Amino acid sequence: MEETQSLLYKIKPLSDRLPSVKRPEGHVHFRTKMMWVIVVLVLYFVMTNVYLYGLDRSTMLDMFAQYRTIMAGASGSLLQLGIGPIVTASIIMQLFVGAKIIKLDLTKREDKACYQSVLKLLVLVMIIFEAIPQVAGYLTPSDGLTDAVGSAGGKLILVLQLFVGSYIIFMMDEVVSKWGIGSGISLFIAAGVAQQLFTGTFNWEMVDMGNGSSVPGGTIPRAIYYATTLSPAEMSSYGYESLFLGNPNPVVALIGTLVIFFIVAYLESTRIELPLSHGNARGARGRYPIKLLYASNIPVILMSALLAIVSMVALLLYGNDLLSGIPFIGHNGAIGYFEEGSTTAAGGIAWYLSAPTGLVSWLMPILEPGTYGDGIHGPMQHIAHVAVYFTVMVMGSILFAKFWVETTNLGPEAVARQIQKSGMQMPGFRRDPRVLKRVLERYIPTITVMSGAIVGALAAFADMVGTTGNASGTGVLLTVGIIIHFYEAMGREQMMEMNPMMRGFFGGE
Repeated sequence: MEETQSLLYKIKPLSDRLPSVKRPEGHVHFRTKMMWVIVVLVLYFVMTNVYLYGLDRSTMLDMFAQYRTIMAGASGSLLQLGIGPIVTASIIMQLFVGAKIIKLDLTKREDKACYQSVLKLLVLVMIIFEAIPQVAGYLTPSDGLTDAVGSAGGKLILVLQLFVGSYIIFMMDEVVSKWGIGSGISLFIAAGVAQQLFTGTFNWEMVDMGNGSSVPGGTIPRAIYYATTLSPAEMSSYGYESLFLGNPNPVVALIGTLVIFFIVAYLESTRIELPLSHGNARGARGRYPIKLLYASNIPVILMSALLAIVSMVALLLYGNDLLSGIPFIGHNGAIGYFEEGSTTAAGGIAWYLSAPTGLVSWLMPILEPGTYGDGIHGPMQHIAHVAVYFTVMVMGSILFAKFWVETTNLGPEAVARQIQKSGMQMPGFRRDPRVLKRVLERYIPTITVMSGAIVGALAAFADMVGTTGNASGTGVLLTVGIIIHFYEAMGREQMMEMNPMMRGFFGGE
């Protein structure tokens, strides 16, 4: 056993003692699974509305504001960190396993159990790693709390609340994966994004436009308001431009959201089907589907989480009292320049890696810099910003797609073994996993790269066009894929419920 592997096995007894959700001993009925999904969703929405005790919300800054949709949390609440620690821990473990730094064979039951156990411990470490900088930087205890327990005590209480909230959402994810349907992380992302999309489309609450006027915040109520209150001359003068391009929730963003929805729905149904036949039962045939989006939406989740961490580090280095004093990198505008009270980079490397949010943020400054320019960046810099962000999203998603496929038994060798174990084989080929592997190698590596590139490009494109409710392109992309996968998972569960023989085929109990 390799040294790195033996080290993880030494950590495993400690991580095994952590609280965890017990796996069901037998088959869980479909109704029970749906009940747990609903219970966890309700609890999730409740926790997003429970604000941290003793937090001074007047001075609070949301470090993850730009990536809040895919963090599946709510600013200032118990779920301030959202799924960030879970995703970050998964990134680290997958990178280490994929790069063979940690030599675990995840096809073996013992190694996979070790991987999952150590991952739980790493999640706890990442919760602390992400909670302390936020409290030290931009989550300030209220005067009442600091008067009672002191400044250090107030910050400790905030950290403990963030720790408890984050660990609860981690346990909720385990409940969904073991007792429910699908993935808890995916469910939380879809729930949060769906709420934002609905609010951004139908919100009739009046929003101050900053010029003395107020309009409904939602796209559809705003369009109705303009149509009933503005004259044809006013609509021609500024109404159409404001309605289609101006914040909040312009019509272009709603159109972009719908376009992404239909594109992803179409791509999810696109697949290559390899013919299979049963080695022992003559006439028994089947197909092994390889979807165009083979790596699913996981690569773009991991890439967005990585960019969120980069943004957080840049913000802390620029504005935190302690870290900004570090020589060379502290308060260095080249790394990331942030305006007072903002958590979105206004310049530096962090700006080039941040998502362009809508056409007004990049296309209009290129076409009409005098009217829409920010006074800091010229047209060429905006073009470079879009090019850098798009390239980083596509290349990063390809990289994570490769790692994800190799570390989750979706590679050619693992799939060949799975088909072999099921008793199936390819017609016209010898029943040998090595032969099957060579056939699969013609498709899976290429489709993995295409899958990562497509989801990365779609997420970047949606960010550039804009999305209603500021759900972000990644959020919309993920939600569509999650809903489709959840619907398919429900269909499989119902099929297994009607025909218990299908459980073994789908990997059920």
